[in-house]
Amino acid sequence: MINSAVLWQYSIFDGLENEQIDYIINLIKEEVFEPGEDIIVENGPNDKIHFILDGRVSVIKNEIVLMELVEGDVFGEMEVLEILPVEATIRAALKTKLLTLSVDALGELFEYDLKTYSFIITNLARDLSRRLRRMNVRVMKESPVSDWN
Repeated sequence: MINSAVLWQYSIFDGLENEQIDYIINLIKEEVFEPGEDIIVENGPNDKIHFILDGRVSVIKNEIVLMELVEGDVFGEMEVLEILPVEATIRAALKTKLLTLSVDALGELFEYDLKTYSFIITNLARDLSRRLRRMNVRVMKESPVSDWN
């Protein structure tokens, strides 16, 4: 059984009340993947936000490992917001335990409690914005254009 304390470590649930978290707990599923097992596959479908509870995953694009994600990290949220094929393969590097929140579960939440749904989508947008800002800084540090100033 998932407890609310586990969800509080993920910023997507920031600002939610205990009753809201209790409802969401019923929508979340647990999944376990063995080392080397693909969780989502590049150019394939994905309909879940994945929260890493334990373990480590590799983010792979065109068979090149771009980065690794660990406990506390989240992936799959882009495809949940914009239903397009997955940009990269996510493969378990270690035995990995995930919590997942599906598009269908978000739809159920939308029907049940629009306020809670709105908090989650707003937090998701904030998280993606933060990630984009970090990537912009990184690109500018590595760009020859940054030497022009």
